[in-house]
Amino acid sequence: MRASTIPVQRSRPLYALAAALVIGTGLLWRSGLLPLPNFLAKYGGDSLWALVVFLCFAFVFHVSSTLRVVIIAICFAWSVEFLQLYHAHWIDGIRSTRLGRVILGTTFNSPDLLAYVVGIALGALAESAYFNENRRDNRKV
Repeated sequence: MRASTIPVQRSRPLYALAAALVIGTGLLWRSGLLPLPNFLAKYGGDSLWALVVFLCFAFVFHVSSTLRVVIIAICFAWSVEFLQLYHAHWIDGIRSTRLGRVILGTTFNSPDLLAYVVGIALGALAESAYFNENRRDNRKV
């Protein structure tokens, strides 16, 4: 069985802390305080948003395989992006708030889909590296 399909036991406090740190980084990233090129500011922020999605689903499904969390996170992130094609008064009202804009976005942009995959993939790679290192350490003991 491949490592990404093996269920893992995640530390919920660690994932909550990681999500909070990534949220803070994302807010700073998009604040304009960092001198980032427009491309990096836009799509880097989208990747960080997707990384938070990955971390939140890893928190919720703390005893699931990384692959399962990745699939759920991509489905959710892409659903939110495709939902931006829908414009009704009630959802546009939510999007008009700062929190609604950060979580739901405002307009569909197909390159965002790739940015989400990048952010989620970074989370999956970091998680896999962490658990692989722990497995190696446990074998040495």
